[in-house]
Amino acid sequence: MLRNFLLSMCALVSAAQYGAAAAQDYPAKPVRMVVPYAAGGLPDTMTRIIAQRLSDSFGQQFVVENRAGAGGIAACELVAKAAADGYTLLIADVAQTAINPALYAKLPYDPVKDFTPVSIIGTSAQFLAAHPSVPVTTLTGLIAFAKARPGELSYGSGGTGSLHHLSMEVLKSARGLNIVHVPYKGTAQSVPALISGEVALAFSALPSLAGHLKAGRVKLLAVNTAKRSAQAPEVPTIAEAAGIPGFDYPPEIGVLAPAGTPPGIINRLASGIAGAARHPDTVQRFTTLGIEPVGNSPAEYAAQIKIDIEKYAKAVKISGARAD
Repeated sequence: MLRNFLLSMCALVSAAQYGAAAAQDYPAKPVRMVVPYAAGGLPDTMTRIIAQRLSDSFGQQFVVENRAGAGGIAACELVAKAAADGYTLLIADVAQTAINPALYAKLPYDPVKDFTPVSIIGTSAQFLAAHPSVPVTTLTGLIAFAKARPGELSYGSGGTGSLHHLSMEVLKSARGLNIVHVPYKGTAQSVPALISGEVALAFSALPSLAGHLKAGRVKLLAVNTAKRSAQAPEVPTIAEAAGIPGFDYPPEIGVLAPAGTPPGIINRLASGIAGAARHPDTVQRFTTLGIEPVGNSPAEYAAQIKIDIEKYAKAVKISGARAD
C-alpha cells in the first residue's frame, strides 16, 4: 500500500517536472494554428497578424493552416485529437465554442471537455445597417415601422445559425417583430444584397460598410455589443436603443489548445498572445479590420465560453435553427 502510494507520488512529481521543463523549452519547433475558415476571411487575417508577432517573440514559426467547412467542425475535431503539447492550436469563435453545440444534435468534439482555453485575440462589433429606402434613422423608428408592416421587411445574414441570424432573431423575439430572414453564404454576399436593396437590413462589421456609409448607400441603426463601439461611438447599442438588457452578441475570436496541455505552456501562450494583440502595430492593423484587441487570461476565456454556451443555446432556441 505504502509502496504504491510512493510510486504514485513519484509519478506525479516526475510529470510536474516534465511539464515545467516542457514549458521552459516551449516552443522548440513550429506551431500549427488551425483556422476553421477559408484564407482571406477576418479570422484568417487576424490569425496571420498574430502568428507573425508570435513567431517574432518566440523565435519559432507559428504556421496558419486553413481547415474550412461544416461550421468549423472538422478543424475542431482535428485539434481535439491532436497531441496536448501546445504545437497544434485552434482559432475559434463563438460558432465553434457555443453555437455549434446548440445547432447540432451530435458533435465529434466537446467545446469544454476537449479543449483548454488560452486567450481571446479580439472581438468585432457588428452593426445593424439599413438600406436608404427604409424611412427610419433609429432602431426605435425601425421597430415601429416593422410593427406597422409585418412581413414586409427582410434582413440578410451570413447563413442560418450565424451570429447575424441569431442576433436579429433575438431582437425580433424581444420586440415582437416579423422581419423575413434571407440567409446568404457569409457577409461577402449579404452586404452587397443590402447595398442593392435586395434586403432592407443586415448586420456587418464596420469596415465592410464604411465606404457605402460615406456614399449614403447605407445607414447605421445600432451595434450588437454591450458597449458602444469606439469605431462609431455615436451609434447606440441595441440594449440601450431597444431597451433589451444584456443584448451582447459579438464574435470573439480566440485560441484553444487540446485538453491536457500543460498549464505552463498554456500560460506562456496566453502571455505571448496578450503581447501580440496589444502591440501598437497589431492595434493599428486590427482597427482597420474593425477588431478590438483583447488578449485575456485562460481563466477569463474559459468563463466567457461558459457564458456564451448558455447565451447562444437560448438564441438558437429562439431562432428555431437546426443543422441536423
